[in-house]
Amino acid sequence: MPELAEAEYFRKRWHQAARGRRITDVLTHDRARIFRGTPPLALRRALIGARYLGSEAAAKQMCFRFGGGVWLGIHLGMSGELRVEPPDYLPQKHDHLVLRTGPASLVFADPRMFGRVEFHLGTKAPASWTRIAPPILSDAFRVEAVATFLQRRRRAPIKAVLLMQERFPGIGNWMADEVLWRAAIHPQRAAGSLRPAEVRALWRECRRVCRLALTTIAGRGDYLPPDLNTHIPDNWLFRHRWEDGGRCPRTGVALRRAEIGGRTTCWSPARQKLRPATR
Repeated sequence: MPELAEAEYFRKRWHQAARGRRITDVLTHDRARIFRGTPPLALRRALIGARYLGSEAAAKQMCFRFGGGVWLGIHLGMSGELRVEPPDYLPQKHDHLVLRTGPASLVFADPRMFGRVEFHLGTKAPASWTRIAPPILSDAFRVEAVATFLQRRRRAPIKAVLLMQERFPGIGNWMADEVLWRAAIHPQRAAGSLRPAEVRALWRECRRVCRLALTTIAGRGDYLPPDLNTHIPDNWLFRHRWEDGGRCPRTGVALRRAEIGGRTTCWSPARQKLRPATR
């Protein structure tokens, strides 16, 4: 599933092609699940003729702004992606939204249709956008707030808590594993069992991994798909987490995998030790 850096990467794809352009036509697969709650006809009427103004990415979502108070929100879901195609491009089976700008076609494709398209008219951003938790790289993401959040979910495994978007927006499965590996915290640890120094390490590594991922993935200036296996450095856990016989890049010890919090999880038993529960 696309996470923070992938969302920013795809946002930049459309942004580079749409800057200063007007939408000349809108093509939709009206019965696609991605439009749940959003009438495609109303979306087409609002967007045709509107000039692109700018966009942002937050958590796993993107918001594109157009003239006339038109806001287009996109969540990529598990398999969604944004592409830029030639102006006469004909939509294929999984291309559910196409915005024509004159010199290019902006395409939202989603084979599994877990993604979502929303549109809003108004001078202010839609509530679905303003409700997103403060970015991990912002000053509002404080270690004290993280500590409080962990205590409220003290019995849950820390891996599951890291995936909760109301406190860790944009963190997904691979980023959570990367954060815990860097912080030397076992993913099965109860969230409330972390000591103050471990909470601070978790907070610090959340910010570090987000910053590195944005630089490594979203910082690229091309239109090629963000192939994480190619562009993430070899000294990250990510490059080894799915390998048969994959080894910890810091200790050389074989990695382990298990389902924790409903998600396949990878960790280094030499680096991330499971402390016995205390009474």
